[in-house]
Order: sequence, then C-alpha cells, then structure tokens
Amino acid sequence: MSLLKGIQSPKDVKKLAPEQISTLAQEIREQVIQTTAINGGHVGPNLGVVELSIALHRIFNTPTDRFIFDVSHQGYVHKLLTGRNGDSFKKLRTSEGVSGFLSREESVHDSFGAGHAGTALSAALGMAVARDKRGTNEHVVALCGDAAFTCGITMEALNNISASTKRLIIILNDNKWSIAKNVGALSRYFNELLTSPTYNRMNDDFEAFLKKIPGGKSLIRLGSKWKRETKDFFVSSSLFETYGVRYIGPIDGHDPKQLEHYLEFAKKAEQPVLLHVLTTKGKGYEVAIKNPERFHGASPYDIRTGKSSLQAQPNKIPKYQDVMGETLVKLAQEDKLIAGITAAMPSGTGLNHLEEALPDQFYDVGIAEEHAVLFAAGMATSGFHPVCAIYSTFLQRAIDQVIHDVAIQKLPVLFCMDRAGLSPNDGPTHHGLFDISYLRAVPNCVLMAPSDEDELADMMATGLDYQGPAFIRYPRGSATGASIKNSPEILAIGQSQRLLDADDIDIWAIGTMVEDAKKLAKTLRKMGIQTGVVNARFAKPIDTEHLLKSAKTSKLIVTMEDHVIGGGFGSAILESLQDRGEQIPVERIGWPDKFIDHGSSVAQLREANGLGAEQIMAQVLEKFRALQAPPKEDVIPAKVI
Repeated sequence: MSLLKGIQSPKDVKKLAPEQISTLAQEIREQVIQTTAINGGHVGPNLGVVELSIALHRIFNTPTDRFIFDVSHQGYVHKLLTGRNGDSFKKLRTSEGVSGFLSREESVHDSFGAGHAGTALSAALGMAVARDKRGTNEHVVALCGDAAFTCGITMEALNNISASTKRLIIILNDNKWSIAKNVGALSRYFNELLTSPTYNRMNDDFEAFLKKIPGGKSLIRLGSKWKRETKDFFVSSSLFETYGVRYIGPIDGHDPKQLEHYLEFAKKAEQPVLLHVLTTKGKGYEVAIKNPERFHGASPYDIRTGKSSLQAQPNKIPKYQDVMGETLVKLAQEDKLIAGITAAMPSGTGLNHLEEALPDQFYDVGIAEEHAVLFAAGMATSGFHPVCAIYSTFLQRAIDQVIHDVAIQKLPVLFCMDRAGLSPNDGPTHHGLFDISYLRAVPNCVLMAPSDEDELADMMATGLDYQGPAFIRYPRGSATGASIKNSPEILAIGQSQRLLDADDIDIWAIGTMVEDAKKLAKTLRKMGIQTGVVNARFAKPIDTEHLLKSAKTSKLIVTMEDHVIGGGFGSAILESLQDRGEQIPVERIGWPDKFIDHGSSVAQLREANGLGAEQIMAQVLEKFRALQAPPKEDVIPAKVI
C-alpha cells in the first residue's frame, strides 16, 4: 500500500517509523514528477526539499507552528503532507486544482502566501514578534533559498532579528541555484563555506578520530561546538553571527536523521538560529538535475526524456521573450553602449540571447529588482543605454526606484516588461495586470504595448531612441506569427495606428487586445454596425489628436486592454476626452477590480471574468443599443385623492 495515500495530515507523517521515510520521499518525488509532467510547474525546487519538508512536519506541529516559505515555489511537498494529496494536487495549477504557490485561502497550514522572492524572513520575524507580544509559544520557521539573500529585503530583515526576538528558526536551503545560477558575493560566500579544503580535510580527519574513541559517535551526532569554531577559523561564518543569529551547518538536506536532529536542536535554542541545509535541486530526477534552469519552472514534459510535451507551434512562431532577446542582440551589436540587465531571469526574459552573443553587455544582478533599476540608472547617467528586462509583476517591487531614481531625472532606461497580462497557471502573484496603472501617473515616461512581434521590435528601437524612461509591456508565450523587418522602425511617440474606419463604434485597443478588437469589429460589421479599430500602441502619451477625431465621427468609443480596468488604458482615454470637453460615451473592457486566481488557460480565466469574445460583444451591443433607443417619455403619476 502507498504510504503517501495514507498521509491525510502532518499527524500521519509523525506516525511513520524512521525506516519508512525514504519510501515516503520516493513516493512524493514520483507524485511531483507525474503531476508536473502533465500540468507543468516547479519541478527542481520541490524535488530538492522532500526530506527537509518531511523532517519539518515530523518535528513541528502546523498549523500551530508556522512555516513561511520564501517564494513558495518549493511548497508542493508541504501541500502533499497537509491533506492536499488527492485529485486537487493532481490538478495542480489548473482551474480545478491547488495553486502552484502557497495561499492562506487554500489551507490553514499555509501561514503566508507568496510568489515573489525575499519575503519569508520579514514575514516570519513579524509573526515571531506577534507571538512574543501575545505570550504564546509556537515556533516560527522561515525557509529561505540561498538566492533570497540577494534580495535587499532579506538583509533588512536579518538586520532586525536580534533586536526583535529571541526565538526564530531560519532554514537556509542552499542548492546554489535560484532560477538561474546564483551570482554575486553572497553566492561566493556560501560556496566558500562548503569548499574550504583545509576545513573539510580537518573536519573529516577529526570525525574519523572521534569514531575511534568511546562516546565519539555521540559527539558527532550532536554537531558539537568545535565544528562551528573550526569553520570560523578557516572560513568565517560570522556574517550571520554578526547579526546575532547562531549559524549551524552545513547540514545534509537529504539525510532525515541529521535533519531531525538539528531541527530538534533549533526548537530548544534560546537565540535565533540559522540552519544551513545543503540540497540538490531536482534530486531523484536526473533530467532535472542536468537541466536545473529549465526544470525550475517547467512546461508539461515527457518524463522519460524531459522534453516538452506541448504541441509545437505552427510555422515555429517565436515567443515574445525570444523576439525581445534577439532584437536586443541586433541593436546591441550596432551600439556597444547598450547593456541588458536582468534580475536572475535570463531565460525567462529572453536576455539569455544577449548573454550568449555579447556577454560583456549582459548583467545578471540576482533577485534584486530594486538594485537592477538603480544600477541601470547609474549606467544611464554615464552615457549608456541600459535595458532592464523584468517581468511586469516583479517590476512592482521597484516602483520607488522607477519614480525616484529614473523618472525624476528623466534617465534613458528602457524597461521590457514580460508577462504583462495573465500568467494563467501561476495566479495572482504573477499576473501582470497593474503596470499601466502604476506607470501612467509617472511623469516623463513613455508606455507602449505591441500588437505583434514586429511592433515589439519597433518599440524597442523607439524606447532606446527616447531620451527618458520607456516601458514596453507584452505577454507571456507565443507571438502572432507576424514577419519581422530586418531593421526596426522608430515610431512617433504617442501616435496610434488606424486599422479600420468607423461611423458607429470605434474600438481603441492596445497590445494583445488589438486582434480581439479586429475580430469583434468584423462580427459587428456583419450585423450592420459600422465599427472601426485603432491600434493605440501607446498608453502614455495618448494620441489625443486622433482620439478627438474619433469622438467627432463615432457614436461610441470602446476601449480594450489586457489589464485591470481601474486606472488603466480605458481610464486614460476617458480622462483625455473629459479634459477636452468631449461627452461621447465610452465603454471600457478590461479585467475586473479583483485579484484573478490561477487557471488552466487565459481563455478559461477570461470566460470566468466576463472577458470571453461573446461576453465582450454582448457588453458592447447592450451599450450601443441603449444609445440608439429613443428616450422614455416622462410619466406623470396620477394624483392621489
């Protein structure tokens, strides 16, 4: 009988005999691989924390004790051990299944939801301080990947721990990877802790000596103080000690007995403790071990080969991220002052093309979006043309730097915002639905959205030519199949493109919604409603000259955007008309004022939120017909005698 099927809660994990742990670990790995092969998901991170997750649930008691997972893309094992190992897990990242990240709404065992890196330590410290204030006794455990320590917010939290609480457990899950290979001084620091030949040789020799003396094995199991002190002598671990955090490690993250021993020690510690746990990303699946970046977050794949099982796109339509990367290479070959900057996402953003072709013009700053933007600002003051390739959802973290350091100084930095719109399987932490709203209010900015890949290339040339901050938002996944010119064209700033003339309804669409607008116009025209389409291209500045002409010649303006409706492109159109005294009715089409959950596909989520093609047409028709209907006569009520 399967051990995993019998796990309905963490209590069942505690009942297992020690010799059963390896069997459970194997079953969990098989379940993770089988599920992600069908649905896609974070393969490597979860395979690496199987034994660690089991040990945590054997030593601690959730939901009373609190586990806070940094990013939470390594939370699948935790889900399987907390009553979510049935059909809901098999439908992971689909409309009917559990989220790919932790969610407080999904389970009482999920203490803190997350999808961005660097949040765990601050949140855990907040929980620990709240516990101390209440006078309760639960344990708070923060599970941080080694890459989380490249986030400024993690270091800020580390600075506050010793002054705020005496009891906090930090797990440093060190697999030498975040998404891409870790970079920077902290990565080198962790590596030095593990690879000092002097320390390791002394450690091995001393352990061999201890095994020969009475009671020596007990001393080894206890991880006695000499380990830390000798390590400090040869390779300083004082980074954490300086912050008042007791450092213990490195610990084998795949040895259940060792893990449980050190977790028990941490439970009893009377000062904040950091356990440095070594894990292998992709453990148990050789394909994932050999391809850690690709299997960090994988699309559905063939288990035997690891190759994508998705149907190949007809005519090999490229992804927007690759169009961006390849275009940047062309532009950077012509201009050596162009520099590409990514925050640990070279493949996801397409900057891997620049890294391979022109490594001297490529910079990966680690998971540090705020630093990436400020770093770009510094380069821009010295005559360079930096290009920050950052997902829309992650650029939210650097809005202060965008305003304070780039926009106020009108520095020429180009921001390429991938994943604008929906990232359907990932859910609300990864949807890029807010960028127009949070950027439209910032002076000196130009904000663009291409309707196809050729226009994306043009907008990149336009953004690099503009002497100020420029932003391009584009979606995840395949482009439209449009042919791309050999040389990108510099567009006139703020100039839209008329695609169809209008008499009755004029649709102003931006980005990916232009194709939807053309299909809607075609349907309405068949119904005898003369409908025009404008490819807005720019959310800032709005083409007010063209818009005013549209207001004079049409009965209704419809705006369409792959963005929240509040403060978005449609709001910009309304404001432009209002400011110029135009009273033409405007019907806005966009995402509702709520966080959009994860789902099986963009189409499914659109249908669920009133943005399916037929739903949009019904909304537009209702508005147009209401305008056409004659006004109702006022009815004078009969006088009551």
